[in-house]
Amino acid sequence: MIAIIVFIIILGVLIFVHELGHFLTARRNGVKADEFGFGFPPRMAGFFQDEKTKKYKFVWGNKDIQSSNTIYSINWIPLGGFVKIKGEDGAGTKEKDSFASKKAWPRIKILAAGVIMNFVLAWLLLSFSLMIGAPETIEGNRSDVADTKIQINEVVSGSPAEDAGMKIGDEILKKNIQADFKNVEEVQDFINKNKGKEIEFNIRRGNEIIKIKSVPRENIPEGEGALGISLAQTTIVKYPIFKALWTGALEVYQLTIAILVALGGIIASLFSGKGVGAEVSGPIGIAILTKQVATLGLTYILRFAALLSINLAIINALPIPALDGGRILFILIEKIKGSPISQETEQKFHTIGFILLILLMILVTLRDVVKIIK
Repeated sequence: MIAIIVFIIILGVLIFVHELGHFLTARRNGVKADEFGFGFPPRMAGFFQDEKTKKYKFVWGNKDIQSSNTIYSINWIPLGGFVKIKGEDGAGTKEKDSFASKKAWPRIKILAAGVIMNFVLAWLLLSFSLMIGAPETIEGNRSDVADTKIQINEVVSGSPAEDAGMKIGDEILKKNIQADFKNVEEVQDFINKNKGKEIEFNIRRGNEIIKIKSVPRENIPEGEGALGISLAQTTIVKYPIFKALWTGALEVYQLTIAILVALGGIIASLFSGKGVGAEVSGPIGIAILTKQVATLGLTYILRFAALLSINLAIINALPIPALDGGRILFILIEKIKGSPISQETEQKFHTIGFILLILLMILVTLRDVVKIIK
C-alpha cells in the first residue's frame, strides 16, 4: 500500500509540475488558461474570480462554467493535473488572449515550458537529496571514508542473482556466515572461488535483514559475472546547499546524456529488427520499481523521482505528434513554410500519434504483466 501511495504521489507531482509550466508560461505571454486543475476530471470542486464583482465564486461538481477568468479546480482522479489553454485547438486566431493568435516564439515557449519544468524539478530533487545525504560510489580502500556499504547496483535479467531474489539497492553485509568482506573486490573473489557451489549472503533491504542463497555460474555468459550482479562500494555524503545545487545540475546533465544514449540504442535496435530491450517499462514496471525503491528510504525515492522526471521531459520533447515536441515541430514547419499547416491536417497527425502512443503503452504494459507472471 505504501508503494502504491508513493507511486501515485511521484506520478502526480511530475505531471502537475509539467502542466504548471504550461500554465505559468501561457499566463506570462498573455494567453488565457480556461482551467487549471489538480488531478484529472471529473471535477470535484473549483473556484474562479467573477468578472463583475471581482469576488471568488466556488462551484461544486462538473458543471459547465463560462468565465473570462481561469477556473482553478480539484478533480476526482488524483494523478497530477491538467491545463486547458484557450485556442490550443487552433480556434480563436483573432482573439488577443488565444494561443492560436500568438506568434511562433510565444507558442514554442508555452509548449516547451512543461519539459523545462520537469528538468528543473529533477534538479531540485537531486539537489535536495544531496543536502540530506545521498549515496556516493567510492573507489578503492579509502581511509578518509567511514561507514561504507557494499551495494548491488545492477542485477542481470535471467541470472542466478535474479532467480535468488537479489534486487538493485540491496546491501551485502560485511559480516556473513561463510566469509567477512571489507570491500567489493573481496565479495567478487568469494563469488569466483565458489562457482558451482551454493553460497549465502546476509542482505540488508531497507530496515530488513534477510539471507539469500545462490549458486554462481561456472559457464558465464560474455560480459556478465558468475552471479550476474554489479557491485559498488558506497557511502552517504551530505553537501552544503551551493555545492548540492551545482552537483545536482551536473547529475541532471549526466542522466540526460545517459538516457538519450539509451534511447538511441533502443531506436537503433528497433530499426535493426532486434526489438525493444528489457530496460523499457510501462506503468506497471515503474510501479514495481517504486516498490523496490520505497524500501530504501527518502533519498532513493527522491533520486528515482528525479530520474522519472528527466525521462518524462525527454519523451515529451521528442518530435512525435501529440507530444509537446511534435507540436513544436509543426510550428517550426509553419515558420519555414511561411504559412500554417491546416488545422485539420495537424489534428489528424496528433490523433494518429496519440493512438500509436496508447498502443505502445498497452504493449509495454502487457510485457510487464507477462514478466510478472513468469
